[in-house]
Amino acid sequence: MYKHIAANKRNTIFIMVGFVLFIGVIGVLFAYLNNDWVVAIWFLVIALIYATIQYFAAGRLAMAMTGAKEIKKSDNPRLYNIVENLSITTGMPMPKICVINDPAPNAFATGRDPKHAVVAATTGLMEIMDDKELTAVMAHEMSHVKNYDIRVSMIVFGMVCVIGLISDIGLRMLFFGGSRSGGKDRSPIGLLIALATIILAPIIAIFVQAAVSRQREYLADSSAALITRYPEGMVSALQKLEAHARPMHQQNAATEALFIANPLKKSAITGLFSTHPPLEKRIKRLEDGKTKF
Repeated sequence: MYKHIAANKRNTIFIMVGFVLFIGVIGVLFAYLNNDWVVAIWFLVIALIYATIQYFAAGRLAMAMTGAKEIKKSDNPRLYNIVENLSITTGMPMPKICVINDPAPNAFATGRDPKHAVVAATTGLMEIMDDKELTAVMAHEMSHVKNYDIRVSMIVFGMVCVIGLISDIGLRMLFFGGSRSGGKDRSPIGLLIALATIILAPIIAIFVQAAVSRQREYLADSSAALITRYPEGMVSALQKLEAHARPMHQQNAATEALFIANPLKKSAITGLFSTHPPLEKRIKRLEDGKTKF
C-alpha cells in the first residue's frame, strides 16, 4: 500500500512533466507549420495555466459540475458520522462532505491531497445502502484520498481536457489560419502529421485516463475491505450498485472517473472509453481475495 502511495506521488510528477512536454511538441509542430514560434509559447502558457487551475480548484470544480452541496453534521448525521468514523480509523483529516440530490446510487472523492479532500454521496445511494454497505462505499472513496489516487486522476483528467482544447485550436489554425510564410504552400506531409496529431492526441489521452482509472478502482475496493475488515460489505455494496445502476441526472463525461460507478448512460461508445471496470469483475476480485483481507 505504501509503495502504491509513493508511486502515485511519483506518477503525478511524471504525468505533469510528460503533459507539458507533449503539449510543447504539439505547439512546436503547429508553430513550424504556421511559421510563427509564438504559437508554441501560447500552447505552453495555456497548458500551464490550465494545469495550475485544475490542481488547486479541482474540488470546487467537481462540486459545481456534479451539483454536490456541502453539508454539516446536523444536515445528515448518518453520512457525517460514517465519514467521521472512517477519518478517525484511517488517521486522515476530516474531508468536506457533500450530498448530491439524485436518485442514481453513486459517490465520488476529489481534491489534491488528504487535507483538501471532498467526498460525496447521492441521495439514491443512501436510500438503498444499509450502514455497513454505506460505510464500505465511503471507505472506498476515502481510500482514493489516502492512496493519492485522486491527485493522479485529477492530473490525467486535466491532461485530457486541455489536449482536447488545444487539438481543437490546432484544427482551426490548420484549416482557417493563415500562414505567415508569405503565402508559401505548406508541406503535405507536415499537414498530414499535424492532422494525425490533432485526431490521435485526444484519443490517446482518453485511453490513458481509462487505464489509470480502472486500476485505481480495483485498489480502492481492496483498500475499503481492509479498512472496514468486512469485505462482504464492499461486495454487497457493489452488487446493489450493479442492480440499481442508472445514469445520473447531471451527467458529465469530464467527471466520470471520479465516481464509484459509471454515472453516464450506457452505450457502445461509453463502454469502450469507460473509466470504470465492469462491476462484476470488481465483485469477483473481492470474492477471490476474501481470504487475504
